Amino acid sequence: MIGAGIGLGLKAIGGIFGGMKASKAMRQVRDSLNEQRQRNADWYNRRYNEDATQRTDAQAILAKTEESIRNRNRQAAGAQAVMGGTEEAVAAAKEANNRALVDATTTIAANAERRKDMIESQYHAKDDALQQQINDLNVNKSHEVSQAVGGVSSAGTNIAGLF
Repeated sequence: MIGAGIGLGLKAIGGIFGGMKASKAMRQVRDSLNEQRQRNADWYNRRYNEDATQRTDAQAILAKTEESIRNRNRQAAGAQAVMGGTEEAVAAAKEANNRALVDATTTIAANAERRKDMIESQYHAKDDALQQQINDLNVNKSHEVSQAVGGVSSAGTNIAGLF
């Protein structure tokens, strides 16, 4: 009878200790998930708010467009000097070149908006998945606490039944 009481007491202590260890492990997982959520938010803020015109690909497009414009402007000015073209023809060429620069900038802006939409979508999908993992962890934690309390309660009832 004393041995059974000791055994049940150890079972209760084991249940409490196991519950504490499980709770600590779940807290570590939750902290890790919250850290991942913060890194995801930092990534989102950095990528979403960057200036699209300063990206390497956009800079390359703008540089090529500007170089092409300079070449065409020089050609138009040279043709006017050699062939005696009118000032209006040079001005029209310059206007067409300026439109090309505006078009390139507009394309970069439109691509930037699509990119922002994609970044936002990726952020929300990742954040939702991490939040779901935290929710699942909380459900599991409450289940573990219920089991631990039930085990201790059962052991206590069994100990009481011995006396």
